[in-house]
Amino acid sequence: MHEVAKPRLLTLVVNPRSGGGRAGKMLPDVVEKLRRTLPTTEVLVIESTSWEDARTRIRTAAVAARPEDTVAVMGGDGMAHLGLNGCAHTDATLAVLPAGTGNDFARALGVASVDDALTALAEGRRRRVDLTRLTNDTVGERYVGAIVSTGYDARVNRATNDIRLRFGALSYGYIALRELASFAPLTYRLVIDGEPRQMRGMLVAVCNTGIFGGGMRIGPDADPSDGLLDLTIVGPVGRGVLLRLLPSLYSGKFVSHPAVERIRARRVEIDGTDLFCMGDGEELGGVPAVAECDPGALQVFAG
Repeated sequence: MHEVAKPRLLTLVVNPRSGGGRAGKMLPDVVEKLRRTLPTTEVLVIESTSWEDARTRIRTAAVAARPEDTVAVMGGDGMAHLGLNGCAHTDATLAVLPAGTGNDFARALGVASVDDALTALAEGRRRRVDLTRLTNDTVGERYVGAIVSTGYDARVNRATNDIRLRFGALSYGYIALRELASFAPLTYRLVIDGEPRQMRGMLVAVCNTGIFGGGMRIGPDADPSDGLLDLTIVGPVGRGVLLRLLPSLYSGKFVSHPAVERIRARRVEIDGTDLFCMGDGEELGGVPAVAECDPGALQVFAG
């Protein structure tokens, strides 16, 4: 007797509270579309009850996955962050269904909406990408898909997370202006691919993909498949200069300013005064920290 082949499995882990409850409202329609467009795939839906529950469910599904299986996450940047950490170096292919307010990692992969994600799944658009492996005493080791922020950008990110009402890029822009009033250049001690460097600056952004803050292009040329990290360094400038640069972050044109330096590297050691790390919108603790490119660490559905 021949054994019947098991169907492909898609495990969808959802944060129903993402986007002010938008993810939960969309869920029935999304599941119906998945089952209609992927008729040979078994769809298993899990609604997470907490950050820890989502992390456990995603990791369990990824470790058990066969090469053709998918682990899908539906929510905001936090769910994407959990998804890529759970699926890195497993046989699972990650699908990010963006239903939050920022959706920066998904946007950088050409998946700007849930419909984009469903199309990528239906057409089997798999892509292997790099991740940033961040190591420090706070989190141990954590993967970041988009940006590791440590300066002015990190302060804006953390303050945006703390406000009750969020409006994506509008929230980020408002907080960016508010934080600017009290911000002063920071002292950085860096080691970039073995070369030490001490400097004062507004920020050092370590980019795998180039988008953060709901659409700001802090690393406009970042390629998550080139085996390198893109560093965007903004030197010490006055508040007025930084204020004038903020609008051009959305186009990426700010990089033409003389205070902006861009470097590609495989490994960056970050230390300094009053610094902390944010990655994919998540707080990742203090410095010293090491950010390294992990080439091809994740297979993902992309636009």
